[in-house]
Amino acid sequence: MKKRTYIWILVLTFFVLAAATTVSFFFISFDRAPTIPSSAYLRLDLSGPIVDYPETGFWTAFLPGGRALSVHDVWMSLRMAKVDRRIEGIFLKIGPLECDWAKCAEIRDALLDFRRSGKKAVAFLEELPEADKEYYLATGCDRIAIHPLGWIGINGLGGFVPFFKKGLDMLGIRAEFEHVEEFKTAYNQFTETGFTAAHREMTESLLRSRFEDYVAAVADARKKSPEEVRALIDRAFFQGEQAKEAGLVDEVLYEDQAVALWAKDGRPAKPVLLSAYERVDPSSLGLNIGRRIALIYGQGAIHGGSGLAQTMGSDTVTGWFRAAREDSSIAAVVFRVDSPGGSAVASDAIWREVQLTRKKKPVVVSMSDLAGSGGYWIAMGADKIIAQPQTLTGSIGVISGKFDLSGLAGKLGITTEKIALGEKADIFSPYRPMTAGEHALFKKQILWIYDRFTAQAAEGRKMTPEAVNRVGRGRVWTGRQAKDLGLVDELGGLSKAIETAKNLAGIDVQEEVRLVVWPKRIPFFASIFGRRETEATRALAGILPPEWRNALDWARRLNEERVWAVMPVLPQ
Repeated sequence: MKKRTYIWILVLTFFVLAAATTVSFFFISFDRAPTIPSSAYLRLDLSGPIVDYPETGFWTAFLPGGRALSVHDVWMSLRMAKVDRRIEGIFLKIGPLECDWAKCAEIRDALLDFRRSGKKAVAFLEELPEADKEYYLATGCDRIAIHPLGWIGINGLGGFVPFFKKGLDMLGIRAEFEHVEEFKTAYNQFTETGFTAAHREMTESLLRSRFEDYVAAVADARKKSPEEVRALIDRAFFQGEQAKEAGLVDEVLYEDQAVALWAKDGRPAKPVLLSAYERVDPSSLGLNIGRRIALIYGQGAIHGGSGLAQTMGSDTVTGWFRAAREDSSIAAVVFRVDSPGGSAVASDAIWREVQLTRKKKPVVVSMSDLAGSGGYWIAMGADKIIAQPQTLTGSIGVISGKFDLSGLAGKLGITTEKIALGEKADIFSPYRPMTAGEHALFKKQILWIYDRFTAQAAEGRKMTPEAVNRVGRGRVWTGRQAKDLGLVDELGGLSKAIETAKNLAGIDVQEEVRLVVWPKRIPFFASIFGRRETEATRALAGILPPEWRNALDWARRLNEERVWAVMPVLPQ
C-alpha cells in the first residue's frame, strides 16, 4: 500500500474519532443530569424574551441569542425546588422583560407557591426605568433588594398606538378591509387616523382592568392601601434609598449582599443556574409521575400547514391532538394557548380537533398572555377555560381585505394592463381598488363566518348566540372581565388548569401526574438524522436571525389566507 494511502487513512480516522468525540461530548453534556450541591440556591436571571415553551431543536442553544427563557421551564423548576431538600432558597435577578402581564403572573404564582414550602425567595433589581411588569413579578418574593445606585420606574400603564393612514395616503397606498364588528380594530392602524369611539372604549377598559389588578397585587404584597400604591405610581421614579423609604423594596444592597438575604443562619450556599437545574429529572423528586396528562402548547400566529415551535400550524397542532386522543394512557389534555389569532380556517380546524378529543377525554385550556380572536376560537370548545386575570382574550370577530397599491404604482410610474377571465378574477389584485359591490360581498362573507364563530362559541360556553354577540363584535377582554362575562370559567394559571384536568378525569387533586408535552423536544441524534427539518437547522443555513425567519414564515402563510381572526394592537 502506498504511503499516500496510509496518510489518507490516518487523516480519515482522525476526523472520525474527532467527530465521535464531539458527538459524545454534546450528548453527555446536554443529556446528563447536573450534580446539585447539598446546600444550594436556585438562581433565576429573568431578562429579555420569555416564551411559553422554547424552541425544541437541539441546536437552538448554539444559535445567536440561544434558547429563549420559557415559562414552562421556570414553572417546572420552581415546582422541583419547592420539594428539593438541596435547594434552600431562590435568588431572582430581574431585568427588562419582553413578555406580557399574564406570563409574569404565571411565574409570580409559581414563586408564591414555592414560598409555601417555608423557603425564601429574594428579588434583586438594578436599573429598570419602566418596571411595572418587572416590579409586579418581584412582589411575588419574600424580600426585594435594589442596587445602591439602582432605580426603578413604576409609572403606570399606557402608551401610544400609531396610525399610518395619512402616511399611506401620501404614498398612494389604501387599506381596504371589512370587519365584524365595531370593536374588531386589528387594521384600524391602516384605515384610521386615530381611535374610533369603540377602539378607545375597549383599550381604556383593558388598561383599567389590568391596572386595578396590578395595584391590588402590589398593595397586598407590600402591605399598603390601593390609594397609597396609586400615589407612588404617580411619583413614578425611585432611586435606591428612595425606593426603600417608599416601602417599595426592603433593602439597598449590592448583588453579593442580596444573595445572602435568604440564607439560613448565614451559612454559605452554592448557586445553581436554571439552565442546569431544568435538566434534573422531576421523577427523582417524586414529581411528574403517575397517570398521564397531555400538555399541548399552541403558540403564536395560527396558520394552515405545518407549524414551528413559535407558530401554530393547523396540521401540526391537530396531529398532536389526534395523538393524545388515540393514546389510551392519557387521561386528559391541557391546551396551553398563547396566540393573537390568525387564519379563520386554520383556527376552525384546530377547534374541530378539540371537539373530537373532548368526546373521549377532558380538555382544559390554560390561557397565557394572548388567547383572542383565533386564539379564542381554538379554546372555546374545551370543557373548561382557565385564564390569568391579565390575559387578553375574546375578540370574537373576523376581518378580510387587501392593500390597494395602485396609487403608489402611479407615483412610481408603474403601469399595468388587465387580462381576466371572470368578473372578479382580479379582486385580490393590489393594482386596483375594490368596488362598492365587492366591499358588500366581502362583508357578506365575513358575516357568515362570524355567525359560525358565535354559534360555536355559544355551543361551547352554553350561551345563546345573541349573548355571545353582545360580548363579541370583535371586543377584547381581560381574563377577569371574561370570567364575569362567561367567556372563561376560572382565573389561574397552568397549575390550576392541571388541577382542573385531574378533577375532570377522576384523578385525586393531590395525586401527582406525568405531563406528556407537545411539541416534543428534538434530541441530538434526531436533529442530525431526522427526516424533518427543524427551525434550528434551517436557521443555521439562513442569514436572518431565527425570530425574523419565524415572523416572515408565518406572515407568508397568513398572506395565503383571506379571512383572518386576529387581535388589535394595544398601546406600547
